[in-house]
Amino acid sequence: MKLMIAIVNNDDSAVVSSALTRENYTVTKLSTTGGFLMVGNTTFLIGTEENRVPRAKEIIKEYSKTRTHDAASTASFGKGLADGDLGAKVNVGGAMVFVLSVDEAEKY
Repeated sequence: MKLMIAIVNNDDSAVVSSALTRENYTVTKLSTTGGFLMVGNTTFLIGTEENRVPRAKEIIKEYSKTRTHDAASTASFGKGLADGDLGAKVNVGGAMVFVLSVDEAEKY
């Protein structure tokens, strides 16, 4: 048994969730916030058999898109934005997936 923890951008979470449940994965969604840009994410907890992990990763990869986001400079923190403070472009989105071994799981 494996526990997959997938952190996905909020913009992609609905389609990722739908695609996973369509293929009979059991999914728990948690609302989370990223530390760098402080933007919303969804963290999925997916319990599955080891042989189903590769397909779940394919689904997450297919529906998690990377996009460019304007980031405020750190100089604006606590002071508000001024002209030129949104100059940094950073890539957001995609997904981060962790796969953990589970010694025991019981469903009631």
